[in-house]
Amino acid sequence: MKIIHCADLHLDSRMTSNLTKEQAKERKIEILRTFSHMVSYAANNGIHVILIAGDLFDTRNVSATVRNTVRDAIVNHPGIDFLYLRGNHDSDNFLNKMDEIPDNLKLFSDRWTTYSYGKVAITGLELNQENQAYVYNSLVLSNDVYNIVTLHGQAGDYRSGSHAEHISLNDLKNKNINYLALGHVHSYQCEKLDARGVYCYPGCLEGRGFDECGKKGFVVLDIDETSRSATMEFVSLSVRTLYELRVDVTGCLTSNEAAKCIDEEICTAAYPSGSLVKIVLTGNLGVECELNIDYLTEMFADYFYFVKIEDDTKLSVSYSDYEKDASLKGEFIRMVMASNLPEEQKSEVIRCGLMALAGEEI
Repeated sequence: MKIIHCADLHLDSRMTSNLTKEQAKERKIEILRTFSHMVSYAANNGIHVILIAGDLFDTRNVSATVRNTVRDAIVNHPGIDFLYLRGNHDSDNFLNKMDEIPDNLKLFSDRWTTYSYGKVAITGLELNQENQAYVYNSLVLSNDVYNIVTLHGQAGDYRSGSHAEHISLNDLKNKNINYLALGHVHSYQCEKLDARGVYCYPGCLEGRGFDECGKKGFVVLDIDETSRSATMEFVSLSVRTLYELRVDVTGCLTSNEAAKCIDEEICTAAYPSGSLVKIVLTGNLGVECELNIDYLTEMFADYFYFVKIEDDTKLSVSYSDYEKDASLKGEFIRMVMASNLPEEQKSEVIRCGLMALAGEEI
């Protein structure tokens, strides 16, 4: 039996934190298309169940296009069961807009619910503040089936009385769990739970921001019901991938010298042109360095679908170099260096001050 485990799709996400209005609109459609591609993959590869471990949507008020696309994907694939566990971003809006719930859309609630497929049992519960007290003790699983348990939340070793979405791994050990299907963490993780089972976050289908860099996708479980064992495969169908590229520009004196360092690192990384890339400049720069982030961003804008450049360099200032400098610049640097400002603020103040003294726009 084959099962897809996915989570954190966040359909209808606004996508406006970095992108232009046009790009945000395009990315919303691309993420929805990736969901459709996942369903097509399931239909073409003998998948029996698509298990959605929370946050199918990103907003309470789901747009008509997204609602209709998801509903049609479910209705048009009656041979696939969609097991939907709602996460902290989900609401009943999607379900309430349906005239009737399709037979192959199976839901979970705040009580343990199990769906059985021969020797495979899929059990899930939607965590809240009220069920935290009994959720672990009330989980009872058969020893002679392949048990999948699904939850949405942040996994840790112990319980948390104040956070409803905290999952205690210690309380789930030795419960006859073969595969703990989790949602909430947006990157792929798979670790040992106990002698019998593992816990897994599949991550999201598409990265939306630069805290979601790298390959994204879903997990395919191929279960041998006789031996109660399974093989796992991570599958990525993402339209685009986000990357963070750190570039050391130590010693550069101009923006063009920094651009040369950036270009060399881009050539080495060889990211696809459709990628979203955040370039982080690092290293130590002298006070005389001219570093124009807007100029650099414009220079590399056409390299990828989206480029963002951040300045994380440190200003290298030797107090002794300006101790006896009688110029206005020397007096300014001495004053800032002797102040009680944090070191990182001193660097920024000196850089802005020198630009102002040179008549440049800050």
